[in-house]
Amino acid sequence: MHTKDYMKFFAAVAVFGAVITGASSCGQSNRDKAAAQADSTKVQDVTVTKISAQDVDQIETFTGTVEGYNTNNISPKMAARIQRIFVEIGDHVSRGQRLAIMDASSLTQAKLQMQNNKQEFERSKQLYEVGGTSKSDYDARKMAYDVSLSNYQNLAENTYLISPISGVVVARNYDQGDMFNSGGQPLFTVDQIRPVKIKVNVSEELFNSIKKGMNVNVQLDVFGDEVFKGKVHLAYPSVDATSRTFPVEVTIENQNERVRPGMFARVTFNYGKEHHVVVPDVSVVKQVGSGDRYVYTVVDGKVVYRKVTLGRQFGKMYEVKSGLNDGDEVIVEGQSVVNNGEKVKAKEGEPAAFTPDKFEE
Repeated sequence: MHTKDYMKFFAAVAVFGAVITGASSCGQSNRDKAAAQADSTKVQDVTVTKISAQDVDQIETFTGTVEGYNTNNISPKMAARIQRIFVEIGDHVSRGQRLAIMDASSLTQAKLQMQNNKQEFERSKQLYEVGGTSKSDYDARKMAYDVSLSNYQNLAENTYLISPISGVVVARNYDQGDMFNSGGQPLFTVDQIRPVKIKVNVSEELFNSIKKGMNVNVQLDVFGDEVFKGKVHLAYPSVDATSRTFPVEVTIENQNERVRPGMFARVTFNYGKEHHVVVPDVSVVKQVGSGDRYVYTVVDGKVVYRKVTLGRQFGKMYEVKSGLNDGDEVIVEGQSVVNNGEKVKAKEGEPAAFTPDKFEE
């Protein structure tokens, strides 16, 4: 063959190959389109459950530390040597009970001075009544007696230390024979523990819901799940602008004195019931990159996203405060592979049990 003939031959082969390749590609494209069309008509299977509204206790829990109902720091007003101590830490004391005696030498001198002034005043009084002395002398004797009596009473109060409340001695900072320093720690601290109180900082959203006298439940870590009954003793009338909370004081009668100052407490308030729907926790989806929560529902065979506001959680159930309605069908299986507006084939699943925590009255 001549060179020109070779060139014609190879050109013909190339054209034939292109035709074959084009036909093959066209067939593959048609098959892909058909497969894609088949996939687009495929309906995704999901499992749904019908939700219902329930009466849900509106419960919130806040933490705090147990304190004595009253706490008294007991010390003399002046520096003095401790002559005798009568109580130890942990002792129960009654109101008016003597706790310690300080050095009584100054008290003895004051008592003698007071008694002498009293005698002088009484003699002056008798003479004044019969005209045997002047009014100015009578007034001077009376003033001297009153001053010495006040001084004696003040020294007596600071020599014989008594408890102003009934409670438990929780601190004793000096030993018998020590010199008490008026600028240091108190000699004794006495806590009243019948009742005790707990101060908690409550969210401002509950400002209008917390009332004096309302019942609360208290749990203490040291006693596990045991519940103690308490009452709101005081709700502060203003909200802290920084924390957006307000203090609430709760008291526990504590007749058996099991609850002691310093214990960590969880205080639960029940401020009524509200009628809300509840959903299984598996139906709740968190939006990536935000704190928003969604539930996928099925309406007329199509997926509908619903943004929800959640309330309490009860085991495997959530209270939903907004976003869903009684009787809605929510997806509990298959929600991870469906899109908003997509047609689905819904299968009814087992209804979820609603067993919320109860507030013990």
